[in-house]
Amino acid sequence: MTNGVGNIPVLFGNEIKQAFFDAVDSFSALREALQSVIAGQAGSVNVDLQFDLPWIALALPLPFIVLLFVRFRGQRSQALLVPAQLGLGTSEQASRRTAGISAWWLLALLAWCCLVLAAARPHWIGPPVSSPVSGRDLMMSIDISGSMNESDLYSDNSAYTRIDVVREVASRFVEQRAGDRIGLIMFGSQAYVQTPLTFDHKTVAHFIREAHVGLAGRSTAIGDAIGLAVKRLRERPVDSRVLLLLTDGANSAGVVDPLEAARIAAENDIRIHTIGVGAEGGRSVFGFPMTVQRSELDEKTLIKISELTGGQYFRARDVKELQRVYQLIDELEPVESNDDNFRIRRELFAWPLSVALLLGLLISWFRYARFNGVGHG
Repeated sequence: MTNGVGNIPVLFGNEIKQAFFDAVDSFSALREALQSVIAGQAGSVNVDLQFDLPWIALALPLPFIVLLFVRFRGQRSQALLVPAQLGLGTSEQASRRTAGISAWWLLALLAWCCLVLAAARPHWIGPPVSSPVSGRDLMMSIDISGSMNESDLYSDNSAYTRIDVVREVASRFVEQRAGDRIGLIMFGSQAYVQTPLTFDHKTVAHFIREAHVGLAGRSTAIGDAIGLAVKRLRERPVDSRVLLLLTDGANSAGVVDPLEAARIAAENDIRIHTIGVGAEGGRSVFGFPMTVQRSELDEKTLIKISELTGGQYFRARDVKELQRVYQLIDELEPVESNDDNFRIRRELFAWPLSVALLLGLLISWFRYARFNGVGHG
């Protein structure tokens, strides 16, 4: 006659084995159930529950293998077990002890299944979402040399500085280019990338509005600005590389010649549209001519740059002309609405991992209560 302790291996062999096979059988069912719930919440059937590492499910039998090993060792030491009648407890106490151990193993098995599920990296793939993408890469290069502070651009009989007008008109142009990747280069005596090519047009427009004259020096490095744009655009797809170069002067700084930079741009299939901004000559006040010192706009070089690269040159002498220039560029470089579909991915491993941690805490408390007699008088 064996006591309850002696029956523990048999109990494990029956209940745990059945629980294990139930867990294995329900693995795919769990996937389908979660997928159905997610699809119902998303209001669409075009969702999917996937696992990055589904082969991790092969680890599910490990507790059962360990249990078989323990049972085998237990059978070998069966002769050392002391009969129940020698005072190791009544059959009722043994039954409670056996039920407690069984519950502990079931919780541990459930925690293990949750850990395996989390390790398989489950994730939810949402329905396709379309995003209009033209595939055009548009780099804007804006002059912020000292001469951009001249107030010679008029609108409704009010004079504005060149940089103020450029800030307003160029930022609006950026906001209307839905689907394009747009980058921003500022240049004076040096050229630097303010924002790389990005779909975040709000950020690009923000930096245009925050442009400050003289931040990059008082001179004008047109060649360096073109060279920096070529470096950023040459790795992009062919037929989508465009540079908009806006300046009010002539090349007076930098190490790269503008025409040489334009030739390199042409070799890399980059179109350059150049914009010369600023009023011409002097103006009259009360009928008397007044001469205003202005920066020298090198239109000849700007025209040559555009011709070498297949672009066009535009002249903006006032606010309306600059607005018209950007409208013409919109027509020359139209936004192509090619839908690019993508699907949102949401990681789900945190849920089974959290359940496993909670079960681990419950098992720890259970073992503490059992071995310290908590709840027993």
